[in-house]
Amino acid sequence: MRFKAWLIGGMLVLCPVFGSFADEPRLQIQVITQGLEHPWGMAFLPDGRILVTERPGRLRVIEQGRLLPEPVKGLPRIAVLGQGGLLDVVLHPDYEKNGWIYFSYAASGTGGVGTEVARARLEGMKLVQLERLFRLEPKTNAGQHFGSRLVFDRAGYLYITLGDRGDRPRAQRLNDHAGSVIRLHDDGRIPADNPFLNQRRAQKEIFSYGHRNPQGMALNPQTGLVWIHEHGPQGGDEINIIQAGANYGWPVITYGVNYGSGTPIGEGTEKKGMEQPLYYWVPSIAPSGMAFYNGDRYPGWKGNLFVGSLKFRLLVRLELEGDRVVKEHRLLKDRLGRIRDVRVGPDDYLYLLTDEDNGKLVRLVPPE
Repeated sequence: MRFKAWLIGGMLVLCPVFGSFADEPRLQIQVITQGLEHPWGMAFLPDGRILVTERPGRLRVIEQGRLLPEPVKGLPRIAVLGQGGLLDVVLHPDYEKNGWIYFSYAASGTGGVGTEVARARLEGMKLVQLERLFRLEPKTNAGQHFGSRLVFDRAGYLYITLGDRGDRPRAQRLNDHAGSVIRLHDDGRIPADNPFLNQRRAQKEIFSYGHRNPQGMALNPQTGLVWIHEHGPQGGDEINIIQAGANYGWPVITYGVNYGSGTPIGEGTEKKGMEQPLYYWVPSIAPSGMAFYNGDRYPGWKGNLFVGSLKFRLLVRLELEGDRVVKEHRLLKDRLGRIRDVRVGPDDYLYLLTDEDNGKLVRLVPPE
């Protein structure tokens, strides 16, 4: 294993460096559509259409490679503030029978703005039977760290990532949703085995806490466990496997440092009772979007984990052995722009969204 030295808070820290950072192989980039304004999440409908969220508050439909000119009607009122707006979108695991589409978004309420989650059914180009399932409390006027990725596990529970809203101590408060991962039944009910259900004053929806701003989440197809990644501050981007009741440390422990000054944050990089990351980046890559690949389109990539990078404008490929990252590869450097989301399509190709004023949906095809 190779290591690279980084100066963190005045201390010289050795960080592991895995594998090649070369763009290998020379992937073909097929542009499915462009003209999307800061797209954030996508979902593949069984009929071949693709739903894409735009952060300014529009849900778009791509049909046979064409972006339909009119957005879907019937969304709830969305607060577009800083990093907030219309964010993730996923289908219910039993979508073909029940038709439920789930989406996360920023919404106004008492005290300011916060992440909310709703579900609805799509009829033509309109959402109907809208149900609000979750509201972050308390709300504030901050414009950052909304989190907002959505994933269903094999048991049908819905997981929601929430950022600390730019207020670090909130991530350690169990009476506050901010900086946590939420677990709910598909209809918004709180599961009877949620870890803090019987703890006085705790928010009962919380499944894990101590998170800064998780913007990637995926279900590992080999184990059925939920993985997330989250943004660190100028270092310390993390990958974690979510466990019931676990504290992931932010802002008490972190491998990141304060912006500008480079001064330490919290109490160091580890503390008893707080989880260590499965993997971390120093410096930050600004991760967003995450997907496990379990198909056969790309030779040698089965079982790999893919993470988009906003800062370095690339796609990270991580080779795994069980729950351990053994090698990192960096692909598509500066070929696409800021990669916001990463998904595996029903055709087993990787699909990416770019976070730009003129954002794109692209498909990656191996070289012939």
